[in-house]
Amino acid sequence: MFKTSGKSLSLQYKTQLDNSESVHNADFTMHRANCNICMEESKQCHCDPINIEGTNVDAEHDTKANCSFTHAVINMVGMLIGLGQLSTPYTLEQGGWASSFLLIGLGVVCAYSSHLLGKCLEKNPKLRSYVDIGGQAFGAKGRFLAATFIYMEIFMVLVAYTISLHDNLITIFLGTHMRLHLAKLSTAQLLSIGAVLIALPSLWLRDLSSISFLSTCGILMSLVIFVSLAYTAIFGGVQFHHRIPVLHLHNIPLIFGINISSYGGHIVFPNLHKSMKDPSKFTKVSIVSFTIVIAFYTAMGFMGSKMFGPNVDSQVTLSMPRKQIVTKIVLWATVLNPMTKYALGFAPFAIQLEHRLPSSMSKRTKMIIRGSVGSFLLLVILTLALSVPYFEHVLCLTGSLLCVALCLIFPCAFYMKICWGQISKPLLLLNLSIITFGLLLGVVGTISTSKLLVKHFQPAQSA
Repeated sequence: MFKTSGKSLSLQYKTQLDNSESVHNADFTMHRANCNICMEESKQCHCDPINIEGTNVDAEHDTKANCSFTHAVINMVGMLIGLGQLSTPYTLEQGGWASSFLLIGLGVVCAYSSHLLGKCLEKNPKLRSYVDIGGQAFGAKGRFLAATFIYMEIFMVLVAYTISLHDNLITIFLGTHMRLHLAKLSTAQLLSIGAVLIALPSLWLRDLSSISFLSTCGILMSLVIFVSLAYTAIFGGVQFHHRIPVLHLHNIPLIFGINISSYGGHIVFPNLHKSMKDPSKFTKVSIVSFTIVIAFYTAMGFMGSKMFGPNVDSQVTLSMPRKQIVTKIVLWATVLNPMTKYALGFAPFAIQLEHRLPSSMSKRTKMIIRGSVGSFLLLVILTLALSVPYFEHVLCLTGSLLCVALCLIFPCAFYMKICWGQISKPLLLLNLSIITFGLLLGVVGTISTSKLLVKHFQPAQSA
């Protein structure tokens, strides 16, 4: 990902808890002061503002919404570039070069839906988050539905990151043998458990600047991955001789789910809108940012598929030449990247959990509760990742079941509800078409991926 660090990152974090990438990227942090994900019926959110370094977040938001156009573009690009950089070559090879039109088309539609979120925010300046928009459109049910999908997406993306960590650790320590007499675990499982346990203390962090530092490390790891892949393509001695097939129509549901998850940054777009000096330029920011990301993903897809052909892995880093030093660097970067995501991914839930605890509790007790709950959830994520070690299927299921709703269906539905009566018939037809398209491919992708997962598990159970 590409995003500024240092003082500018620290200031940005005061209003957004670090505008991180999304699983959906995401990058993960939804609303920086997302303590306002309230689910009480028919009530506006009245969460206590979170103080960062003695500063009121809401006041900071009003007085220091100083994100320039360029900074906003950098942040949005950073939110969008995540696991998609690993999976795009695989999707292009599986779908054929004609599937690149789906990759590009989804990017265009997601840029349009981000524009709709901006329009909803302009309609009511009091709205601050994705959940607020859902509440404005459909009341308490809209808030609850949006919050539920957001937390589910965060959870599933963390599972996908953990699977990525597991797969790359196996490659790094290929040939290594470890044993634990107390449990029948493989070497790969022991390595993954060890890595997650190393990252576990980060869930006990309450200081937001520390979490911001972890995000900066994650950004650097993403940069290392990109530079290493580019270096391998140019100087690594890998020939671009593989022929990309035209189209594999039967793989489109799988391709759709993975591709839509690559553009999953919408849950933090409202926060970016609120951080801008001139929010009226948000649509231009979306256009420029998605153009950059679409070009990046398309280039990565063609480069990876031409380099490795049918042998390209669902994570392109696993297809790189094993003996080269640059490969070891990119593998370690891919392992370290997920380890920086856990605290960021858990932050919105932790803030909400702490807000709901009785005010009579001491800070120490609250820290123990939130840390214990976070540790338990991380162990659940680890267990699920080791039980379902199919990166592409988990990513596709996340995209088809969750990202399609958060990136396509909900923004269009919220916009039509909030701005009903001011929408022209062509625009209404466009939004309805996007919702129908999203529902159709989402259902087909979810069913198709579920069947593939069942097929993978059946041989294992029969054996």
